[in-house]
Amino acid sequence: MAKKEIPFDEAMLQLENIVRQLEQGDVPLENAIELYQKGMELSKLCSEKLQSAEKQLVSYIGDNTDKEGNSNE
Repeated sequence: MAKKEIPFDEAMLQLENIVRQLEQGDVPLENAIELYQKGMELSKLCSEKLQSAEKQLVSYIGDNTDKEGNSNE
């Protein structure tokens, strides 16, 4: 079964919620491990989305610079 792609902002909210729960320290060990694993997955997803967005912005800026005839000399 393929995982449903979640938007960045939703992933961040879920990650913040997990961190909050783990920081409170009243989560049973088994649940804490599951929350930690889910948090790591969300962290990786957010990181990948940010890297992708950065690449798109760099590409867009480079394309616009080329079209305008400007260079960074």
